[in-house]
Amino acid sequence: MSGTIVNLREYPELLNRAAAWFHEKWGIPLDTYRESMEECIQRKDPVPQWYAVTEGGAIVGGLGVIENDFHDRMDLTPNVCAVYVAESCRCQGIAGVLLNHVCEDMAGMGVDTLYLLTDHTSFYERYGWQFLCMAQGDGEDEPSRMYVHHWNA
Repeated sequence: MSGTIVNLREYPELLNRAAAWFHEKWGIPLDTYRESMEECIQRKDPVPQWYAVTEGGAIVGGLGVIENDFHDRMDLTPNVCAVYVAESCRCQGIAGVLLNHVCEDMAGMGVDTLYLLTDHTSFYERYGWQFLCMAQGDGEDEPSRMYVHHWNA
């Protein structure tokens, strides 16, 4: 991987750029990202956290860790959310390095189990995630796959 992983809590100057980038990729309201990222930067709790992959000054990938990624399983928390790598940067191992980084970072803050809701099959298994159950996403017609990852640092 040629990019650099940035923990947003350590680079608060990226807040507005990162919020706009995630908003553009996922269509979630900009203020929702901004509020969550501001909470991350305040460092009061391990969750939420936000991570970006930068390359040549541009954000090319990222993800967050929030309490609930818009699904009905409130008991499965915290959730990795908004995983995205720019199309031009895919198939370079960025997602795998980013997923491992977030697991290590969260474990360092005392969070060793993470959950992830997705429609992808076989992708996350490559990085140590295990299928757990189906969960109903807010506003979705069909349930999605819920994965779990236990990190033993």
